[in-house]
Amino acid sequence: MEMLAEVRIIDLFVNLKGFIDQVIRDYQYWIYAILFLIIFCETGLVVTPFLPGDSLLFVAGSFAAPLATGQQTPLDLKILMPVLFLAPMLGDSTNYWIGRFVGPKIFHKENVRFLNKNHLNRAHKFYERHGGKAVFIGRFLPIIRTFVPFVAGIGTMPYQRFLAFSISGTLAWISVCVLAGYFFGTHPFVQKHFELVIGAIIIISLIPAFVGYLQSRRPSQAEAEKKA
Repeated sequence: MEMLAEVRIIDLFVNLKGFIDQVIRDYQYWIYAILFLIIFCETGLVVTPFLPGDSLLFVAGSFAAPLATGQQTPLDLKILMPVLFLAPMLGDSTNYWIGRFVGPKIFHKENVRFLNKNHLNRAHKFYERHGGKAVFIGRFLPIIRTFVPFVAGIGTMPYQRFLAFSISGTLAWISVCVLAGYFFGTHPFVQKHFELVIGAIIIISLIPAFVGYLQSRRPSQAEAEKKA
């Protein structure tokens, strides 16, 4: 944590490219541990859904892409992919077991410090609607992906079944986001408009969650018929 204190943490949210570049320059191979920590916390700790996920993976992939100058790339894709796969896998399992043991007490409390109860309720509805598939689908949804493993643990979903969906979802998520950065992150257009591209990734990734929120605000058919 002392290491991170010396880095401009604000860049983690407003200038991901600058953040990763600074960590690589100052701490070199520690970048892998820091990326692991951020993704682990984003997926494994129910109180940190605000950490970047999709955009961070894209930027990390772009730093592993071949350079036109022929120089060595800052990150090695052969190391980066396993590290970024392991982080959400361990994060999911940690979140699941936290939900399994302490979730029921937290879920039934009206106010929980450091925990957004609305996010938890939305994830619970999402899980009830999609069942085991929610673990896979939720991997691509910011905020939802932080709460779904927790809710799966509360719902006592068999761990073996949870793990199967978690592994497949993680493989798909890491592959799509990291490889997108690897193949397209160094394109001249992307480099010229990097901040806009990252902003677009964030907005696109939030659209499903926003649509789900709007749908949850609509009265159900049963409620509409009851009012009628």
